[in-house]
Amino acid sequence: MGLALIAVALLIGLGALGTAIGFAILGGKLLEGSARQPELAPMLQGKMFLIAGLLDAVPMIGVGIAMVILFVTIPGMAA
Repeated sequence: MGLALIAVALLIGLGALGTAIGFAILGGKLLEGSARQPELAPMLQGKMFLIAGLLDAVPMIGVGIAMVILFVTIPGMAA
């Protein structure tokens, strides 16, 4: 049971950490691209929001897997 809780913590924590790093890189590249070619800024911003939405799915999937571990696997271990 204890290892399952550690797995849940790692799933959520590392998923959030990876997403935060991804958003930081994405934002930096957006600013860099907008500074180099200001006329492309609206197009770059639209693409950035699309990628940000896809990038945001990673921690949501991790939270879903963590909930399955917490509410399905661990109560099954007690029986």
